[in-house]
Formats: sequence, structure tokens, C-alpha cells
Amino acid sequence: MKLASYLYKRTASFGVVKPGGIFDVPANWPDGPAGLLEALQAGADALRRISEIAESADNLLGESEVALIAPIPHPPKIVALAGNYAKHIAESNLAKGLTTNAAVDTTPRPFLMPATAVAGPNTRVSWPCYSRQIDYEIELAVVIGAECKCVSPEQASDYIAGYTIVNDISARSTTFAEGRSVRPWDEFYDWLAGKWADGFCPMGPHLVTADEVGDPTDLALELKVNGRTRQKETTAAMIFDVYHIVSFVSHLMTLTPGDVIATGTPSGVGMADGRFLEAGDEITCSIERIGTMTNTLDDEPENYYAPCRAAAEDTQ
Repeated sequence: MKLASYLYKRTASFGVVKPGGIFDVPANWPDGPAGLLEALQAGADALRRISEIAESADNLLGESEVALIAPIPHPPKIVALAGNYAKHIAESNLAKGLTTNAAVDTTPRPFLMPATAVAGPNTRVSWPCYSRQIDYEIELAVVIGAECKCVSPEQASDYIAGYTIVNDISARSTTFAEGRSVRPWDEFYDWLAGKWADGFCPMGPHLVTADEVGDPTDLALELKVNGRTRQKETTAAMIFDVYHIVSFVSHLMTLTPGDVIATGTPSGVGMADGRFLEAGDEITCSIERIGTMTNTLDDEPENYYAPCRAAAEDTQ
């Protein structure tokens, strides 16, 4: 089942994407969930009911009548992975660590992102005022469907509702690093801050349920900038597959319905060869059996944020 969240007549709703259009769930199940997150929180029985009532329905909205938003516009948590493809680690900086048997003698490297980073498909992504270098990262994203704590990789599939696409847009430079004394951990925190900007986590176009996606461990991914391929790989190249990631994260924190886990990006990012995004660039992400999502980078800021220099001037 392919599920979408959208605006219809300026009202947020969600539905099932079918060959002839979209079956609007709230209009046909008034006492049911009002949004996709509520449907996931209601559990597997709610999703089965949605599938049943949508199966033979013909009262569909035309896709041109709705404006897609992120499948989960306000996830309870967004967890993302750093360095989950060997070639990406190598192109970034070997000093960040890659062993000859990484899946055995290392662990996943998760970090949290704010819900304000979420953006929908077909939107313009704002260029933040604290970075001159903006990059792209296509990622397969897991959407959790049931509360999940300390599960094994073998159990993980029971807790996955489905999958979507995330573009983990990244600020590769920070203006507050300029002229600053170097301290331990500065590089790490600058990198982390570069993941948090508003709209830096475009998500979509749909949530495709796990049964429809099937095996998530060998899906083709491709990212294009202005129609030219920059990233092309399969999820088979992950160091840690989807099930090991869910298991690992579930030992760190309780995962709840609607949580999103972005599973890392393959090689080909702009940082590797200096081909950073420019204002107006169109970024298109495609993942096999999930779909295609396009976003555009907005204009470069006229003024950049420079907190260290401002603070220094205040003391003079």
C-alpha cells in the first residue's frame, strides 16, 4: 500500500495512492485517524482497515487536486546514520574510520534531527544563513510502525511500517567556524549543526508499506542534480542493513510509531569533489519501489550569520 499526506483544499489529509488517483481516508472513514501519523499510532488493525476500504473504492481525488507534503510531517523522532556506505566514508575522509570488516568490528553512528528539518516533495529548500556550502544525500528511510525497544535484527521487520525517501541535505561549512580558535570536538559539532537547518530533511513522496517494498536490502538509489546523476548505488552496499540499524537504535532509545530512521548515503556527494549545490539547483531522488522526490535549493542569503565576529566586536 502506498500512502500519502497532502493538502486538499488547504486542509491537511492523507490517503491511499491508487492507479486512478488518491483515496482520501478521513472523508471515507470519519471516525478513523485524521492523519498518517495517527494511523500508524492506531496500529496494524487501522492500516488493514484502510487497505480494505480503499481496495474497491472509486471515489478518488485526482493527484493534481492535492499538494503532497511529507508523509510524516512532524515525526516524533528523526534518527539519521553517518557513514553507512564504505565508499562514502572513503570519499569523505579516511580518518573518519573504515575498517576492513566494518559490519563486525564497528557499530552504526546515529544522530538526532529536529522535526523542523522536515520538508515535503516539490518544495524549495531554504539556504541557511550560516553556511556557504550546501550538499545533498539520498537515503532510504525506515518508518516505524509499532513501539520498539531492544529488539533483535531478526525481530526488527515486525516493527517497520514502511519506507520513504529522505534527502539529508547538509551544510558543509559554518560561518561561525571562521576566525574561531580550534577546540576539541569543534569539527564534529560544526558537522552536526549542518544537519539541523529548517527544511534540510525533504521526505517523500509517499510512505510505501513494508509488504509492498519487500526486501529492502537491495534497492536501487539514484540522485540527480539538474538531471545529471551524482549518486547511484544499491542498499546492498550498506555496512549495516535496515534490520541491524533498527535493532541497534532500539537499544539506545524506545522507537515509537512514526519515527523515521534515515539509513545513510552512498558515495557521490558534492563534498567529495567540490560540486556543491547552487541556488536554483533541482535535486531529484529516486529509490526503487518507493518513488521519486524532487526539491529545489532556494536563493543564497544576502547576509551570512557571523556570531564570533559579532561577539568580538562587542568586546572592543
